[in-house]
Amino acid sequence: MNIAILGTGRVGGALGAGWAARGHRVMYGSRNPQSELVRQRVRAAGDNVHAASLDDAARHAEVVVLATPWQGAQAALQMAGDLRGKVLIDCINPLTEDFRNLDIGHTTSAAEQVASWAPGAKVVKAFNSVSAGAMADPWFGNENATMLYCGDDEDAKRIVRRLAEELGFDAHDAGPLSIARYMEPFAMLYIKLAIKEGWGGNCAFKILRRE
Repeated sequence: MNIAILGTGRVGGALGAGWAARGHRVMYGSRNPQSELVRQRVRAAGDNVHAASLDDAARHAEVVVLATPWQGAQAALQMAGDLRGKVLIDCINPLTEDFRNLDIGHTTSAAEQVASWAPGAKVVKAFNSVSAGAMADPWFGNENATMLYCGDDEDAKRIVRRLAEELGFDAHDAGPLSIARYMEPFAMLYIKLAIKEGWGGNCAFKILRRE
């Protein structure tokens, strides 16, 4: 599968390397694809990874992953061009710049805002409630971390589920895209535990269900 990742931070780096190692063709989209940071991401991720401008990366992809900071998301999507018909995975939490609060939430969500910025794209919220370290290795002893996802397109959600499971996650469908209104505050709890309470990124949530 051809996957474009818009953003070259730790989340984009972890996801790109993980999927490339499993045979997917990954293209990092960047405003400056020749920068040293992007070159490092490409070298670290292996032979199935390349870099291009945001629009070139998105144009050739079946799946586009939005992994920029919230403040740069709209501009990145505008630069990526027409995403109609593509699966668009929104990894973003709408954090304020000081990481203390959510910029929006409860009556709407970043995911719903992203869908309005990318008309026709099949938006799925996922990969927003774990650290980059847990994305690289979601196994904690004999238990694997839960990955919740939500969206309005069933085919798109099946693709995201498969991509999450390939990385090792225990993936669960949380419902329609509006459920992102709760997933994003849930991720804020993770951030508070990891950063404010000192747990660090070597932790994850696990949902248990009795049969």
